[in-house]
Amino acid sequence: MSAVREIRRHSLAAIVPVICFAAIGYFAYHAMEGEHGINAYTRLTLQIQDTKVALTEVTAERRTLERRVDLLRASGLDADMLDEQGKKVLGLIKPGERVILGR
Repeated sequence: MSAVREIRRHSLAAIVPVICFAAIGYFAYHAMEGEHGINAYTRLTLQIQDTKVALTEVTAERRTLERRVDLLRASGLDADMLDEQGKKVLGLIKPGERVILGR
């Protein structure tokens, strides 16, 4: 019986450290892999960088389109731009004529 008591005494003394190590492991795992963990932060940081690059590209494209639209407004109508757009849309190119369409 003394062997059973000795085992019970040692097992009761080991319960607290085992529970502490399990809690530390649980929180360490979720600090890395959880919804708000380090890996999620890294993924979001990379996604923000990619989105900023896409925003820069779209902003540049929008500025280009706004400049082209400004050239087609009635207040500052550019004859060359009107001619270019008309030929582009209608496909009216005379034989022997070379048309260089801008971007």
